[in-house]
Amino acid sequence: IYRKYISERRKMKDKISIVVPCFNEEEVLPLFFRTVQEKVASRAFFEVEYIFVNDGSTDSTIEVLRELRQKNENVHYVSFSRNFGKEAALYAGLKEAEGNYVAVMDADLQDPPEMLLEMYQILISKDYDCVGSRRVTRKGEPVIRSFFAKMFYRVMAKISDVEIVDGARDFRLMTRPMVDAIISMAEKDRFSKGIFGWVGFDIKWLEYENIDRVAGHTKWSFKKLLKYALGGIEDFSSVPLKINLFFTALAFVSTLGLGTWMIVYAILGKYIPLLLSISSVISLFSMFIFIGLAVISAYIKKIYKESKGRPIYIIKEKK
Repeated sequence: IYRKYISERRKMKDKISIVVPCFNEEEVLPLFFRTVQEKVASRAFFEVEYIFVNDGSTDSTIEVLRELRQKNENVHYVSFSRNFGKEAALYAGLKEAEGNYVAVMDADLQDPPEMLLEMYQILISKDYDCVGSRRVTRKGEPVIRSFFAKMFYRVMAKISDVEIVDGARDFRLMTRPMVDAIISMAEKDRFSKGIFGWVGFDIKWLEYENIDRVAGHTKWSFKKLLKYALGGIEDFSSVPLKINLFFTALAFVSTLGLGTWMIVYAILGKYIPLLLSISSVISLFSMFIFIGLAVISAYIKKIYKESKGRPIYIIKEKK
């Protein structure tokens, strides 16, 4: 199938679909489009189509997209009925993309557009299915945020079977077979960085230094990033479920130690407040039980969300 795809691709002009999730990006969208046109579309030997996904923006993002669409035939957009989150926007954009190559980019120009040309050259000249990007520095980020980001990647590297590269961005260029594989995974709770790795395929990583936003401000608060990280751990690791077993073993050892301690004190004739000892053991066991239940509940919540069968997003407008 892959060889047939390569053979057919060579007979036609390549098209790159650029998927751009948007949430309150009215300030930067015109600059983003102009920059990509100048640095990529005007210099390339392939067609470029834009798939903007308006993720329930509350500013004038949709008006900007309508204007871009009116003036440019290669601009398309999907507008959600409300904010469904970046993961839903990515999935919607990938489903709408028609190119035999598909790129994912942020609208804030922290993803250097000129890298697309290098990514394309690698894909057509070497045996890769995806060229991804990773930041080698986190210059400009708050220290605490950078610390927790690094800790997240270290934890995921140890507890997950899926490779998630430290500093990896969503910014990447993929072949059509890889995109089709990602689209086939229609799970509701999505963690794209994990999905990109789970589907396999050969990935080439390009490194670059962190770039500040050209306009607007980040939509990722520390709370949202923490929720996103925990969701990724739940989606691509079963290790948290085993924590309950660890605490069960720890509770057993603690109980054995307390029992031995009380027996020794009884042999030595020392007084042990029985009620206090029992209360301590009960409190200790209760804590372990609730921790275990909390971990299990997180996974049950995901099963519940998947079983409801609700759509990942709802489209209000599409052009």
